[in-house]
Amino acid sequence: MLLDVGQVVALPTDTVYGLGARPDDVRGVEAIFRMKGRPASLALPILTASLDDAISLVGTLPSAALELARAFWPGPVTLVVEAPERLAHQVRSESATVGLRVPDLELTRQLLARSGPLAVTSANRHGDAPCTSAEEVRRCFARPPRPSGVLDGGISASVASTVVAVRGSTIEILRPGALSEEELRAALR
Repeated sequence: MLLDVGQVVALPTDTVYGLGARPDDVRGVEAIFRMKGRPASLALPILTASLDDAISLVGTLPSAALELARAFWPGPVTLVVEAPERLAHQVRSESATVGLRVPDLELTRQLLARSGPLAVTSANRHGDAPCTSAEEVRRCFARPPRPSGVLDGGISASVASTVVAVRGSTIEILRPGALSEEELRAALR
């Protein structure tokens, strides 16, 4: 599998197409930054096949994160939680947090079940609109650097996930997206 040898692949999600690499492979993670032209100061979120996989990756989730994950995963919410030291430095933020998400697209979850968690950011050159189809990815990355492969999953929804920082029982919307703050707060008991 390309991902096992430090390669970057483009993959569909329920929101937009992404560029993915194994989070424990520094070569692949660095290749995403080069390919996208993404500033190194911006951490990469991680997609997992399931809530159990996300918990295995970080060890534990705060109660509010667990409630939101149970309510909206698979789905368009990225939960930013404390990151363990073993994750590649490039996927953690300066505050030692990491974004986690389980996408609501069966094809992508099947890939994640085979590959394990992937560090993924939207498929586009930094500052451009995210790609919503495999054909857009191929056009966007027509010149190098480009992904080693593109998994075609049809057209994506084009609305990015809502990014939520979770600290203990409090949440903060870091990026508005497919789910509203009201929907998220209503899911918390």
